[in-house]
Amino acid sequence: MAKDTPPRWDRRMQQRLARGEAAALGELYDRFAPLVHSLAHRVLDDDEAADRVTRDVFCHVWDNPGAYDPKQGSMRSWVADITRETAVERFRRTEAEAYEASGEGTAEEREQKIRRASAAARADYIVRSMPTPLWAALELAYFQRRNYRQTAADLGVSEDEARRRLRLGLQLLSTANTQAADGSLPPGPPGPPGDRRSL
Repeated sequence: MAKDTPPRWDRRMQQRLARGEAAALGELYDRFAPLVHSLAHRVLDDDEAADRVTRDVFCHVWDNPGAYDPKQGSMRSWVADITRETAVERFRRTEAEAYEASGEGTAEEREQKIRRASAAARADYIVRSMPTPLWAALELAYFQRRNYRQTAADLGVSEDEARRRLRLGLQLLSTANTQAADGSLPPGPPGPPGDRRSL
């Protein structure tokens, strides 16, 4: 299945980075730093480590703008993927160092911990990328304990539409565990972190 053509901003940003425009890096940082830090913190659970990952990610983007392939999805998704990979690798090193120092735990236990952290980061990315209608339905149903009829009434949509939004939202979230291990992230919307598209 062909991926959506990334927005003009993504292609223009890649060109500006390739020309070495420092202002482009600043603009990219302003747009994506909250997302990068949040995903890194989700994996590492440490502000200083998340700060280091954030610096590493933007250094990588600055040094390798040609690695972004617009045919593969949005720049937002590419940056998020780099972040998760960088954070997971740092977490793996930290866990290995902790094991060497203490001798506690098995390699399998460490890998399970790493997979859980990776899945949590993926789920966080999915939630931050989810269109507003899907997230609003999930928030009502699962955080406010509303049934689908109440959710439909609260959102002003039909019961069938409420069920559809809940189903789609849950399907997106269900990919967090199944895909986190293979390193992929779904393409998110082209806007800044937290930008929500309507359906």
